[in-house]
Amino acid sequence: MPQEISARFIAAMGRAVTGVTVVTTDGPAGRFGITVSAFASVSAEPPLVLVCVNRKSPVAAAAIINRVLCVNVLADAHRHVADTFAGRSAAGRPYDFGVCDWDIAETGAPILGDSLATFDCHLDSWHDAGTHRILIGRVVAAGHGEARPLAYAQRSYSSVIAIDP
Repeated sequence: MPQEISARFIAAMGRAVTGVTVVTTDGPAGRFGITVSAFASVSAEPPLVLVCVNRKSPVAAAAIINRVLCVNVLADAHRHVADTFAGRSAAGRPYDFGVCDWDIAETGAPILGDSLATFDCHLDSWHDAGTHRILIGRVVAAGHGEARPLAYAQRSYSSVIAIDP
């Protein structure tokens, strides 16, 4: 029964449309980044966000040691960045920061200069849940640009078209 529930859960979650981010960290544990679709706002006062990272990823441990993370929300033009940091680089090496131009955020984490939005954070807390680690970041700087967001559902990317009210 548990395998059947897991399979149904995975199939159902595949229908949920999510944004696509690359979560980065840098510091004593090293520089790492990973594509993450599990990202959400936690609180506006104080500003907190969360990301869920598989505990097998080096980012899960490095963010705790480095005490910083930056959530880079990807635009439609960043599909290659999403694939690279998901370990599926079409050209080049997986997880290669050389795939695009990065700046250094206030915390020292890598920040994608042309991201749709960025949330530069000090690590506030973390919690292990199942196979993942929930990282909660206290936002110290945020920014945004203008572009179509990159969305993910049913194991593929799509572009979201916003309609002005």
